[in-house]
Amino acid sequence: MRITERHAGGEDRRRWDEHRMPMPPLDALRRVADLASGSALPEEGAPAVDQDDLTAALTLVPWARAEFDQLEAGLLRMSKGRGMTWQEIAFGLGLGSAQAARQRHERLLQRADTDI
Repeated sequence: MRITERHAGGEDRRRWDEHRMPMPPLDALRRVADLASGSALPEEGAPAVDQDDLTAALTLVPWARAEFDQLEAGLLRMSKGRGMTWQEIAFGLGLGSAQAARQRHERLLQRADTDI
């Protein structure tokens, strides 16, 4: 909530102001990283990223990783469901073998069972 309150812009700002809906973890993480690195400009009147913002972003890493893992697992399921082979999936992921793609999928599923 801290990141949204201090650094949200555009639609994220509107959702916060109207409904107190915080930014999704990956978006909040990206916003702090972009602001801290200088690759994004802060909204007019917004405070600079401070140590507490960075700490808040770090606490979101596991949540964002779980969100991304779910997205990747879903894409793998859809790819298999549409007839792609593990070799084709491996190529898309930049992996060297079908076995590596299958193992990655298994690890994602195991993490999903133990993550947040």
